[in-house]
Amino acid sequence: MTNFDRFLSLTGRRLRESAIRKMGTVIAGNIDMISFAAGYPDSDSFPMGAIRDVMNELLSEDGRESLQYGPTRGHQPLLNSIGQLLTSRQIAATPEELLITSGSQQGLDLIGRVLVTPGDTVLVELPAYTGAISAFTNAQAHLAGVMQDQDGINLDHLDEVCMRERRAGKRVRLLYLVPNFQNPTGVLLSQVKRQRLLEWAERRDVLIIEDDPYGSLYFGDVTNEHDTRAIRSYDNGGRVIYLSSFSKTLAPGLRVGWMVAPATLADRFETAKQSADLMTGSLDQRLVQGLLRGGTLHRIAPALRQRYQRKRDVMEQSLRANVGGDLQWAAPKGGFFLWATLPHGTTDLTLLSAALKQRLIFVTGSAFYVDGTGHDRIRLSFSSCTEERIEEGTRRLAAAIRSATTASESP
Repeated sequence: MTNFDRFLSLTGRRLRESAIRKMGTVIAGNIDMISFAAGYPDSDSFPMGAIRDVMNELLSEDGRESLQYGPTRGHQPLLNSIGQLLTSRQIAATPEELLITSGSQQGLDLIGRVLVTPGDTVLVELPAYTGAISAFTNAQAHLAGVMQDQDGINLDHLDEVCMRERRAGKRVRLLYLVPNFQNPTGVLLSQVKRQRLLEWAERRDVLIIEDDPYGSLYFGDVTNEHDTRAIRSYDNGGRVIYLSSFSKTLAPGLRVGWMVAPATLADRFETAKQSADLMTGSLDQRLVQGLLRGGTLHRIAPALRQRYQRKRDVMEQSLRANVGGDLQWAAPKGGFFLWATLPHGTTDLTLLSAALKQRLIFVTGSAFYVDGTGHDRIRLSFSSCTEERIEEGTRRLAAAIRSATTASESP
């Protein structure tokens, strides 16, 4: 058998696998396994009727163009519609500042390739989204974690970490964060901190990477649209690169996201994208454009918020009934995730091992930390399961906690 390791580049040797995608292989083909792992949207929420109507229209009236190559920057009518969507989010963006991507994950990859020199430090939250950890690690960045408070990233610690890294001779030019219902914690960054972050970025000469997949999925009992106003909406100096996607609202299989960046950087990202995929799928883009033109996104948004708020409520109620005081968590105000602290002495890996025996899977907390900590936390996703499976899953989790706790107490 040939050993191919010697053929790998330095980057190839250091590639980091997604912890969440790795979990997906565990449940493949196992219908009795309940997954609180992947942050998938509820498949029953997809606007199937509208998608079918737009697709039929595209193929009957514009089929050949819809299946042809298109511009790397994106389908112009879709770019125009995204510009209007951004205006509703109080974000001003010229066409030269917009770029369509194959999901917002590609935006992270492009940022890593264009803005990160191997050895650079990228500042991230503790904990941070695993997809960003992978993208920046694969770009050979050093990741430095910054603590979070209940209202988002700790600004004092942010400055302390930034200056510590610079004193160590590291180049620090990027801060990555998810301000709205952060993945994995569900934390909502306060509006006061958003404005202070811009002031800090200007003072320390740092660019902010604002990843916003969940901003429209706020829960009406605790928050509102103003609370999710983007950092980019306050930005007058080109300090913020804004990423978003239709994956959590229309359908992830369409793989349509976008970036907003200063025009000079957008040009660089476009050039990098040309060598990666030439273009985002024409059919996908035209389908999304048809849905936006027909008002589908606006029409389904309230129902999406209600759907995920109900699922959050069911998970919390079920956890209180089945787990009692063994888990501690703060109720998320939107998004897909509940972030829980484990009983003293129980680790995420031990609990996952016990949960797998109960036919339950979740994501270990340590997967989201770049400093080796987080073994006392787990992320539970309530977005894709039915309410019945959420309730059954919490019963299985309770059994796993009892098993893991007993094992940790054994001599």
